Amino acid sequence: MIGALLRVPLEQVQRRMLERLHEHGFDDLDAAHLPVFQYPGPQGARPSELAARLRMSKQALNYLLGALERLGYLERRPHPDDQRSRRIHLTARGVATIPVIRGAVAEVEEEWTARLGRERFDALRRALAELNAEAS
Repeated sequence: MIGALLRVPLEQVQRRMLERLHEHGFDDLDAAHLPVFQYPGPQGARPSELAARLRMSKQALNYLLGALERLGYLERRPHPDDQRSRRIHLTARGVATIPVIRGAVAEVEEEWTARLGRERFDALRRALAELNAEAS
């Protein structure tokens, strides 16, 4: 039941992100790519760390990273202290997506605040943050 309740708002946010990204020329991104960009982002992470954070298999994440690398959003570089270890680094194109994504989220939050009122929206945000902290 809760999954269904959360899926609709998540889909609204993702849809807005993709609309704004496509409007800004990032039309090669799709919904499957968005988890890689979610806060705090992949910058400097090892692929295995990011896979664990996103709760996805290493194989699935490496597939997404490969696609994003081919599209020019990130690169996987050897760690300077351990050549066997790779780190994820956003390219300039990848970094340019961040303000667009944040702007899209801010738009949705403004709309939800207008619909719910500031007090109810703030309560919703606190409740979701609490649930997120418990799940971590």
